[in-house]
Amino acid sequence: MEKEKDKNRNEPSAENPYKLSDLKLTKVEKWAAGVPAVMAAFSDLFEEGVPVRGMKALFRMNQKNGFDCPSCAWPDPDDERSPLGEYCENGAKALAEEATTKKVTAAFFKKNAVCDLARLTDFQIGRMGRLTDPMYMPKNGTHYQPISWEEAFKKIAGHLNALETPDEAAFYTSGRTSNEASFVYQLFAKEFGTNNMPDCSNMCHETSGTALLPTIGIGKGTVTLEDFYDTDVIVIIGQNPGTNAPRMMSALEKGKQNGAKIIAINPLPEAGLMGFHNPQQISGIIGGGVKLADLYLPVKINGDMALLKAIALLLIDFEKKSPGEVLDQQFILDKTVGYDAFARQFDNYKLEDLAAASGIPQSAIYEAAQMMAFKKRIIFCWGMGLTQQPNGVAMIREIVNLLLLKGSIGKPGAGVCPVRGHSNVQGNRTMLINEKPTDEQLDLIRDFYGFEPPRKHGYDVVRVIKAMHEEKVKVFFSMGGNFLSATPDTTYTAEALRKLKLTVCVSTKLNRSHLVHGQEALILPTYSRSDIDMVNGVHQFVSTENSMGVVQSSKGVLEPVSRHLINETQIVCRMAMATLGSRSVVNWQRYAGSYDAVRDDIEKCIPGFDDYNNKVRRKGGFYLPNAARDGQFITKEFGDRAPFTLTTIPDNTLAPDEYMMATTRTHDQFNTTIYGLDDRYRGIKNERRVIFMNQKDIEEAGFVPGEKVDLFNYDNGIERIAPLFIIVAYAIPERNTVTYFPETNVLVAINNVVEGSNMPASKFVKIKIKKHNPEIYHLIKQL
Repeated sequence: MEKEKDKNRNEPSAENPYKLSDLKLTKVEKWAAGVPAVMAAFSDLFEEGVPVRGMKALFRMNQKNGFDCPSCAWPDPDDERSPLGEYCENGAKALAEEATTKKVTAAFFKKNAVCDLARLTDFQIGRMGRLTDPMYMPKNGTHYQPISWEEAFKKIAGHLNALETPDEAAFYTSGRTSNEASFVYQLFAKEFGTNNMPDCSNMCHETSGTALLPTIGIGKGTVTLEDFYDTDVIVIIGQNPGTNAPRMMSALEKGKQNGAKIIAINPLPEAGLMGFHNPQQISGIIGGGVKLADLYLPVKINGDMALLKAIALLLIDFEKKSPGEVLDQQFILDKTVGYDAFARQFDNYKLEDLAAASGIPQSAIYEAAQMMAFKKRIIFCWGMGLTQQPNGVAMIREIVNLLLLKGSIGKPGAGVCPVRGHSNVQGNRTMLINEKPTDEQLDLIRDFYGFEPPRKHGYDVVRVIKAMHEEKVKVFFSMGGNFLSATPDTTYTAEALRKLKLTVCVSTKLNRSHLVHGQEALILPTYSRSDIDMVNGVHQFVSTENSMGVVQSSKGVLEPVSRHLINETQIVCRMAMATLGSRSVVNWQRYAGSYDAVRDDIEKCIPGFDDYNNKVRRKGGFYLPNAARDGQFITKEFGDRAPFTLTTIPDNTLAPDEYMMATTRTHDQFNTTIYGLDDRYRGIKNERRVIFMNQKDIEEAGFVPGEKVDLFNYDNGIERIAPLFIIVAYAIPERNTVTYFPETNVLVAINNVVEGSNMPASKFVKIKIKKHNPEIYHLIKQL
């Protein structure tokens, strides 16, 4: 019996099941949103059986005095917000899954063994409904069983206090967690004695912060939403707004109406970069909508650096021909350092070589440079198409170089805009969720609370997976998220998780990380963003920070699906009280009883939060300080100047039988949450296991569109297999391919990381493609 349990726990399908649905190809769209988006937004509410309950919440989502969307971090307008609804299709889908009245109860777990649930797809698992009760998996168990909250906290405390050192524990955070919960969470970890706080930033925008902080003095963006409305040029690189931040298209539309030009840079011609039908305007419903991109540059995967250098080369050349008209010489003189060395490097570059490396014709690069040459207000936006490249830090610094040349940072209508993925991922980092806290941050914690926080840097996501594998980490606590499905090298990560003594997941819904777990496991159910959160008879609100540094309140409106849920702040506080007991110097009971109490102390420990409780109650919230937005570059090495950075062109040579693969998400998906099996804008229906390839590559390899193939990666001499994919011919640069995550995370090697930020380089994976082998399951079992 014991051997049978081990077999079930370790079969490959538990962490990466594979089976095909019924792929149908439809028209590839050239515009996003419109009536189809409206219909899709409402259809999920009907599918979940909550049209009235869901609509009640939708009209309060992203409204002043409403609740913050649990999906992306795109900001809400500072002024009036649409009475028809300040939400997008994906926000409505996220709300539908929160508002559902379907429940995953103790009876459900009694009926369903973990090994059986693990054979389901992520889509099937996510549609089960809301978690209702704390659950416990005993050692060598096959089913989760109910456990009281008191016993759950006692069990966590027992495991944590039995560790030889606090660094044998790690505390992960997803972007959904509020400012208040994040603050008490990191405070507990520090008082417990560790900085092992990996978080979702380590997988999405760690690269942005790593690149920006030494160059402009802040690891965040410098623009506001208003800047998009009144600018000259918007460059969108490595990002798909139509799916990842649909409300961004309204801002792009306003910018276009006011004369802005838009340059789109991406390997795939995404609908959300091409055109927009605004569903809140007559012209967007029955008219032709708005053409967004004035210029589309289909760059090769990781050809962005060559493209950026080519544009810089041309701008410098234009300046020589029109002195003082192209570059902002006064800005360069007053605000920067290192220009001469930066400019000299272009003596060694040729436009034709850079064009070849980028995959973009010289004429198109010239057109892009001309669009920027005599303009001063330029905004660069990017997403994970840049941050998940091995040289992502260098590429973002090259973007900063371009803006410094133009003086296009620290002024209205100009600057950098890393478009964050999750709704409070930026707030988490502001609240000190960081495995590398600074001495200044730790000093404030020490001085206010009176304990000495640990100074040694902790583990990020990649390092914590390795530490779990080496059994240096024995307890893993996950505040939200779906760690297994979000992380790289799926089989390796699953092996690491199974070595743990205890895994704890604070969750709203069932996900794969509950099914691939440690020797013991706990699931702690909590409120969603839209739920009413009552504490001591008071309807509480939380706060979040969006992509542009606005902190605002969020107050749920829906009756919770279960009376057994407790909020994340109370979960942390009760864990702290059970674990630390009388040795704690923090009044955890006070925090558990009121979010106002948490905010009162946040303002004492984190700069920029003066008068927090009053300012966050203002309609629309308040902006955090941003010196770079005001034109002040306070850098550690260069004082009040922003440095030009010298970067290099990567060698992206592929072997004759290799292809470059980038992972992406579908339009029916937000991060690891799968809402459906369609990718409407790319013409994919009812399937996720597809690989987009150039038609010429398909023919030269002897394949045909629709053929089944298996995908392989061999980094570090290890064979990784993602079986059973369908080839789809698509407009994509030659030798480049795109697949969906998490299905191909198994191919992203744990050591394939971004230099400087140590993020998984999921947009740069060398693969081989072979005809599907029906015996592939047996090959996987032998690995």
